[in-house]
Amino acid sequence: MPVPLVKESDVDVLVIGAGPAGLMCANGLAKAGIIVRIIDQRSSKTLHLSHEVMAGQADGIQPRTIEVLQSYGLAERLLREGNQMHMAAFYNPSQNGGIERTGRVADIKATTARYPFAVTLHQGAIEALFLDSMASMGISVDRPIVPTSLQLSADKTELYDPNRHPAKVTLMHLNAKEGQAETEIVHAKFVVGADGAHSWVRKTLGIAMDGEQTDFVWGVVDIVPDTDFPDIRNKSAIHSNNGSCMVIPREGDKVRIYVQLTDKEDVDLRDGRIDKAKIGPEKLMQVARKSFYPYSISTKAFDWWTIYNIGQRVASKFSVDERVFIAGDACHTHSPKAGQGMNASMNDTHNLIWKLAYVLRGWSDISLLKTYELERRKYAQELISFDKKFSALFSGKPRSENHEKGVSHEEFLEAFQSFGGFTSGIGVHYAPSAIVNTNHQSHASNLVIGQRVLPHVFTRAADGRPYELQDLLPADTRFKILVFAGDTTNKDQMQRINALAEGFVHPNNFYAQFGGEEPSTMFDVLTICSAKKDQVNYTDLPAVFRTHWSKVLLDDKDMFERAGGQGYESYGIDPVGGALVIVRPDGYVGMVAPFECVGDLGQYFGSFMKT
Repeated sequence: MPVPLVKESDVDVLVIGAGPAGLMCANGLAKAGIIVRIIDQRSSKTLHLSHEVMAGQADGIQPRTIEVLQSYGLAERLLREGNQMHMAAFYNPSQNGGIERTGRVADIKATTARYPFAVTLHQGAIEALFLDSMASMGISVDRPIVPTSLQLSADKTELYDPNRHPAKVTLMHLNAKEGQAETEIVHAKFVVGADGAHSWVRKTLGIAMDGEQTDFVWGVVDIVPDTDFPDIRNKSAIHSNNGSCMVIPREGDKVRIYVQLTDKEDVDLRDGRIDKAKIGPEKLMQVARKSFYPYSISTKAFDWWTIYNIGQRVASKFSVDERVFIAGDACHTHSPKAGQGMNASMNDTHNLIWKLAYVLRGWSDISLLKTYELERRKYAQELISFDKKFSALFSGKPRSENHEKGVSHEEFLEAFQSFGGFTSGIGVHYAPSAIVNTNHQSHASNLVIGQRVLPHVFTRAADGRPYELQDLLPADTRFKILVFAGDTTNKDQMQRINALAEGFVHPNNFYAQFGGEEPSTMFDVLTICSAKKDQVNYTDLPAVFRTHWSKVLLDDKDMFERAGGQGYESYGIDPVGGALVIVRPDGYVGMVAPFECVGDLGQYFGSFMKT
């Protein structure tokens, strides 16, 4: 029987591009039980030692992204394989020529970071975290495949029905075997374009990139150095009269060196093109040696290198009709030295995963997907604003007798530290929307609504075992209802708790309205009491607040008094009256309410969920 010239298939979500953003998306959707397919034009995954792949070789994972990976069960391997950066060093011109160290500080100045450091590991190993997780679910990247056309239905009825397949994507199988169809038509409910800075999806949709290209040209080399530079294992910012460098220590003995290029004859800045025939890794090392003087640095081999000039752009929109989305470098580009590219990309799709799952399950109206662009485009714009300031400071000439208006060490250090909350990712703050309701912020003043849940250790009531709260809030697409129950050994407070429980199970309450016959599929309830471990019986709590023996925690130190305690104080919650905290499936605080305003939770969920 002859093989058809064109194959056709259906899918819930088609992900185009298998870099970190696309892999995060596919892995998270698969975990949520969504039928997902991911394609990539590369014939194989990113190789650690590839000299051919000249872009996208990101390597830095920031504190918030480590938390996100932990919520998917992927952080342990990252921490085991990667290098941790705890200290940063700063070098400036010395009076005797060359450079001298002007200070050392913590690399991450973020007091609430659970992981107060960045992790560096080559992109291939980071992608392997997702690829291996996907493989355990029977999913792999289809490659080498390129999309050749994308058509989106103009029928509003079809666009607004999440059960329909309004996106028609034509694919070309580059290595089709004899007898197999080279062309495939995929009918998708949703498409996610995570296909890089030169995104085919973005261009096909006609989405503009707003921003500009700078005059700053940089080179990057990955090497095992032979050097007497004393801070080679720290992140090091070098401002010299010969230009700037940044040192990023990597796994094993490797380091990455960013080198500022000031020789304009190698660069045509009229169209932003760089003549790579004139600049190779040896030339980059020549420039680096001048900036490192009086220290020496050399290498026997180059693992990877590239050259780029900094562009700072944000897509004019992140979706079309809430059916086709772009994520990662496809919708924002910036300099790599602040270590934001891969982090921003993975957090884009982390934001999108649970929203797509809710719509596809029929739990939420398709309008929920509007919040993806609302939240992530605003963040991207803030990222570009930060990057412009940081790149200008880093690429600017150092202050000296000949350049009195140059960048001083104090100025750069102040910027480095003040931007810490942003670069670490833990300061990301989503604006009020259907899923961010700030009405009762005062009842948990330090759990900022729209920001991620602060890490803190609580002690489990049933057995006295300490737990990091974030580990009890996995990215499993469920909303977490944190019931800060106050002092449950107090009779008056227990009366309030019992009354609250009656309200929870009432048919008109949000818990029953939106949770249906099995609320635990949508809501995970954790109760945190302010009473002491030697006084609390978790069995005294109403059943709805102890759905499992492991779900009751105490704001008390562990049995050895090494961890735990003062959680109510840290979160700004009244230890007597308590509060309710709603945590979104992506780990961000969505709403806070006092017990007496439990009805407001119904309005919150009703604004984006179906009954």
